[in-house]
Amino acid sequence: MLTNDQRGDYRMRESVRPCLLCGSQLELSLINLKDTRFGTRDSYDIYLCTTCGLEQTRPMPSLPNLKQLYESHYNFGGESDTLYARLREKFIFSLPYKLWTWLDGDTAFHLRVGSGRLLDIGCNEGRGLRIYARNGFEVEGLELNENAAGEARRAGFPVHTCLLSELDSGSVYDVAVLSNVLEHSLSPREMLNDVSRILAPQGQVWISCPNSRSWLRVLFGRSWINWHVPFHISHFSPKTLKRVLADAGYERIEVQQITPALWVAQSLIAKFLGKEGEKNKYLRSPFLIPLLLLVCRFALFPILFFGNLLGRGDCLLTVATRRTK
Repeated sequence: MLTNDQRGDYRMRESVRPCLLCGSQLELSLINLKDTRFGTRDSYDIYLCTTCGLEQTRPMPSLPNLKQLYESHYNFGGESDTLYARLREKFIFSLPYKLWTWLDGDTAFHLRVGSGRLLDIGCNEGRGLRIYARNGFEVEGLELNENAAGEARRAGFPVHTCLLSELDSGSVYDVAVLSNVLEHSLSPREMLNDVSRILAPQGQVWISCPNSRSWLRVLFGRSWINWHVPFHISHFSPKTLKRVLADAGYERIEVQQITPALWVAQSLIAKFLGKEGEKNKYLRSPFLIPLLLLVCRFALFPILFFGNLLGRGDCLLTVATRRTK
């Protein structure tokens, strides 16, 4: 545990480190945040860039530390026999899921049909791959978690386990999906440059990520589920997301906003049933989650709708095209 003097020295060092997006100076925005999902114990601060406005989590874990955190707390952990996992599996591949996604918002681009080569970056155990393949795409995945990648391979999909910067597939992709991935990157601009490198001319990147301008952030404060420290490194607004895409060589950048009922439900659970630094079992409750989903979607519909309309939705859905020279 750091003393007050040590914490002050640490914050002084972090404030002079450059912004991930523009390299400018940072100022402290929020202090001593702790994980409310998986039970990581350290505390983190949020810093705001004084120039471009990007917010970022500090201290940033190193790549080896981050990989260790994912393998021990996050991503696919082999859960298959719990009631929650069985119900989720049946629901995701059902007609009611399509109807729900159409109504609630498609954070993972599961309703998009098309053709061509698609790379799902951060594909986990391959649920998205199964859906994209069903929708007409020729799919591949990229996943650093070996256990998750192995599960996707057993389902019949090619999955790369290298860093995106190391990917050499021999050909290019028509679509790259970053569904709740870009905010996890230690260098979002570099990640988008690497995506551009593997895209075909006029290829698209599909991005979903939390909106740092969300009204739910204001409502829930420290319990907003999308702080998600230390896994969420960058906290994008529409402005900063458009900027990093433009800087990385993308055009025709289209940003929409939605507020998924699941994200509202998770923030409610974190607020009232979560404890900082402890694993929150209620986030995977097969009874509480469906109930809250229905309440949040239908009882709160007008509020969620107007929040999106005013540019304060909880999720940014973005499609951008690789710029041709």
